[in-house]
Amino acid sequence: MATAPIEPPQRLVSSLGGDQDGPVRSWLEGLPTLVQQRLDAWELTLERVHAPGGRSSLVAFVRQQDGTPAALKLPVPGRASAQEGAALTVWDGWGAVRLLRSDDASGALLLERLRASVSLRSLPEAKALLEAAGTVRRLWVPPGEGHAFATLAGRTEEAAEALRSAGAAAPAAGPLVDEAVELRRTLPAASEERFLLHGAFRQGKVLAGERTPWLAIGPAPVVGERAYDLAGLVLDRFEDLVAGSGAAAAARRRVAKLADSLDVDRDRLRGWTLYRAVCAGIRESATGDRQRGELLLEFAAWL
Repeated sequence: MATAPIEPPQRLVSSLGGDQDGPVRSWLEGLPTLVQQRLDAWELTLERVHAPGGRSSLVAFVRQQDGTPAALKLPVPGRASAQEGAALTVWDGWGAVRLLRSDDASGALLLERLRASVSLRSLPEAKALLEAAGTVRRLWVPPGEGHAFATLAGRTEEAAEALRSAGAAAPAAGPLVDEAVELRRTLPAASEERFLLHGAFRQGKVLAGERTPWLAIGPAPVVGERAYDLAGLVLDRFEDLVAGSGAAAAARRRVAKLADSLDVDRDRLRGWTLYRAVCAGIRESATGDRQRGELLLEFAAWL
């Protein structure tokens, strides 16, 4: 049983503290109690709460009754991580962290313990991209009959509406916004691929493990074509490309290299990357990080 006080990390509190949604605020306030309930129910011993942690979940390092290390995760209710457990069940440890137990009522997940401080971002860029490509390839499996995962068309429909509204407030980005919205309309309709995707894949989502060198964490699962997942990898460390010489050509080479290495159509990867870069750029600009938002839009223009 835990004897140390359970306190949500400041990053999580800061991320959700301004949320006016009643259920989210109530969840944050009741989080210490929720953690203790899972510790008691699953007979876990708390070692420490992971800090700084993430912005949409609490992760605590625990020991199971037999002394085996594990990680207890409680995600914010109602977010994309609600189906995380279902995706981890499908993968069953293949390319992703293994799910040990789950609780539908609280959304709690008990996961195998990985090395939280060691992600692919700790590697040189070329090596990191190679390992990331090998990891994400393992995750692309059929979702199973009668699955309840969101589809890529459905997931991006809401985002496209938000993009239109936000773009109206940024007229200089109008042509890029228009192209991104059109790509979102045409890309899902033109693909017959129906793979289970990570949905939020990037180098920071791949941690060092014990049973295999690298394993993905934190999926926001969605069913669709592989190019969507790979687009997140194209955008990873985009600041490094922006800072270098010949940045536009380097960005296009990255698209071509990743597409070819994973047998993904270059044009479709370019399209999804542009769409995701514009969405992220408009969002960042609207939430205060204007410089990063402008860099993302510049990156999109190079494509």
